[in-house]
Amino acid sequence: MRTVRQLLESKSVEIHAVPPDAPVIEAIRLMAEHHVGALLVMEGTRLAGILSERDYARKVVLQGRSSKDTPVRDIMTAKVITVGPSDTAEHCMQVVTDHRIRHLPVVDGDAVLGVVSIGDLVRAVIEEQRLELDHLQRYIAS
Repeated sequence: MRTVRQLLESKSVEIHAVPPDAPVIEAIRLMAEHHVGALLVMEGTRLAGILSERDYARKVVLQGRSSKDTPVRDIMTAKVITVGPSDTAEHCMQVVTDHRIRHLPVVDGDAVLGVVSIGDLVRAVIEEQRLELDHLQRYIAS
């Protein structure tokens, strides 16, 4: 099974982030601009939280808050579930399933290396299954 390090190497590792005091509207614009469903909330190089479209829908839209006047820190998820670069895609799939989340920041010590999404994980599992099927078909044919 592929590791998170391998997943990050196979994709663009651009980290999209906002500071905690940024207005929510700025974060939503950044998500739209980069076609992502979540942003890391960073205080300098420290991971302070994560902000997802789900956070926005539940904590701004449904509560009638203003996207312009609400800082990211008020709606972000501060207790961030992370994975390390040596974790497997299979382990990450279990984590996102157990916690009902879609994005996993990848950290090594205090360094943020990137984010893997549920889409990245599904692609990795499908690729692994394709390779296994190909090997089995070759074995049967020989």
